[in-house]
Amino acid sequence: MNTENKMKDMPVNKLMIQIGLPMIISMALQAVYNIVDSAFVGNMRTGSESALNALTLVFPVQMLMVAIAIGTGVGTNAMIAMTLGAGDKKKAARIAGNSLFLGCVIYGVFVLFGIFGVHGYVVTQTSDPEVIQMADSYLRICCVASAGIVFYSLFEKLLQATGRSMYSTIGQITGAVMNIILDPIMIYGIGPVPEMGVSGAAYATVIGQIASAVLLLIFHQKLNKEYSHAVGNMKPDHNIIRGIYSIGLPAIIAQALMSIMVYAMNLILKFNASAQTAYGLFYKVQQFVLFLAFGLRDAITPIVAFAYGMRDKKRIRAGMKYGLVYTIALMIFGVLVTEIFPNAFAALFNAGASKPYFISAMRIISLSFIFAGINIAYQGIFQAVECGLESLIVSLLRQLVIILPVAFGFSVLVKAGNAPVSLIWWAFLITEGVSCLAGLVLLKHSIKKKNL
Repeated sequence: MNTENKMKDMPVNKLMIQIGLPMIISMALQAVYNIVDSAFVGNMRTGSESALNALTLVFPVQMLMVAIAIGTGVGTNAMIAMTLGAGDKKKAARIAGNSLFLGCVIYGVFVLFGIFGVHGYVVTQTSDPEVIQMADSYLRICCVASAGIVFYSLFEKLLQATGRSMYSTIGQITGAVMNIILDPIMIYGIGPVPEMGVSGAAYATVIGQIASAVLLLIFHQKLNKEYSHAVGNMKPDHNIIRGIYSIGLPAIIAQALMSIMVYAMNLILKFNASAQTAYGLFYKVQQFVLFLAFGLRDAITPIVAFAYGMRDKKRIRAGMKYGLVYTIALMIFGVLVTEIFPNAFAALFNAGASKPYFISAMRIISLSFIFAGINIAYQGIFQAVECGLESLIVSLLRQLVIILPVAFGFSVLVKAGNAPVSLIWWAFLITEGVSCLAGLVLLKHSIKKKNL
């Protein structure tokens, strides 16, 4: 069965698994980059506590970079899937070309921030000179050499749009394995390689990302034969760029809001450096679990979008149904892992003084994963059927409107001595639960509005 017929005729539950499983693995491996870096720097001979704090502080910018790259890819993915579903291969080629043009622009912006903006960002969160030096070094390397994460994200979505998600997974595995191999060599100094500490972790990360991008470029050129790859397709087309971001902007905002939320939480927790570090470490574990939902979301979007392009209501509804069911199953697994093994994760990171705060975060915040996964699935559905506003509303509720005022209010009680730090963690469960109810209302409204 060729790719187009598979998207059109394969039973949706089977198609969701076939496309979704490689994407889930791919997104999980993407989260591995930050977990691996933290695990290795947490076991450095000297300065491990400062190094963990440094990685916590730079994490929001790394997330923002990923948000912009992946969001652009999500818009490209959905537009190509809809366009191929409608049988317009010439437009699909222009969409792919314009996405690569946008990738060049995005990379240029990241480089400028890496050169001129890193230090100013870091010093807003800490005054510790050692942490500042480590964070500056790590983040500057990641920004200046960010071509890997930008173009990996775009080529991944170009392959996913045509149902070739297995190849994007192969590319991600290649980069993750390379990162894992290079981390101890560059951080600790093995063989002829000098000990580079936190800077070594950054170099290992960007080298792995660049390797993934190069491999996916080859796959894209060799396998995506549904449309032309001519360089002329990169000529900017305002209508296409507008279309990419009309779909992709909510995805960018959704993940950018994650970055803003983590940065704001770092500021809220600034009164306790150990709690601040613990939250950063937990967020990397949480990201690993929620990226499973993001991976499945990236299967939901092209499947539902292709059916939406064909105006096949039965397959649209099946995509929604199985997307939500499989997401809930994944999140139940995530809750079990984090509730059963918090001490193992603390040992992996060598959490030190942050350990009790980290374990309490694992126990409490992980209860919100099921609601969070459903909210992520809602966003994939909204993006597929051109309901960007609804997707944006769910994102704003989850990562700005509810979470930050509640967490800040709880932090006031904690600093006054009226509650333990763990009270702040309950803000996440409250936020995801309320947002899930709001998302359900919006989904029912969208189904009625679009006559689906």
